[in-house]
Order: sequence, then structure tokens, then C-alpha cells
Amino acid sequence: MNRKNEVDNDEAFRKEKAKGRKLRQSQWWKEKIAKGVCHYCGDQFSPNSLTMDHIVPMARGGKSIKGNVVPSCKKCNTTKKYYTSAEIILRDKIGTDIKF
Repeated sequence: MNRKNEVDNDEAFRKEKAKGRKLRQSQWWKEKIAKGVCHYCGDQFSPNSLTMDHIVPMARGGKSIKGNVVPSCKKCNTTKKYYTSAEIILRDKIGTDIKF
């Protein structure tokens, strides 16, 4: 990858992070976490312990938009890493991490 692409990618990543921070402050997000339910495991948590998880990770081109973010407990968010939902199913099925 050339230097210009790296700079463009860094700038796009910074913009998505900023959009995510703004989305976290929105009434829509506050209502999502007020339910206290993790999108992945379905367990109940205090709203302030839920994190914002990108269904398609930003590292994989995902955007910080309402249709791509869900409340997640810390454990599920950490376990998910940079995988998509389909890759998690595959990873769990084969019992090992997937290498890209």
C-alpha cells in the first residue's frame, strides 16, 4: 500500500471514530443501551457497562451508522474481535480462529 492510501485510510478511520462518538451521545443510542441487553449473548447488564460494537468492524470497512452498531457486553465485544457475524459462526463451528 502506498503512503497516500495509508493517509486516506487513517483519515477515513478517524472520521468513523468521530461519527461513533457522536452516535454514542444520541438519544437513539441511549435508548438502545437503556434496555441493558447484549446483542450477542442476550444477557442483562447495566447500561453503562455495555459497549458499542460494529457488526461489520471498522477495520473491515464497517461504518458508524445505526444499522451497523449494537450494544454489546465487554466479554462478547472482546471475543468478537474484528470478525463478522458469519465468521463467528464459522469460527465456532470449526473450533479455531480464522486466519486472513
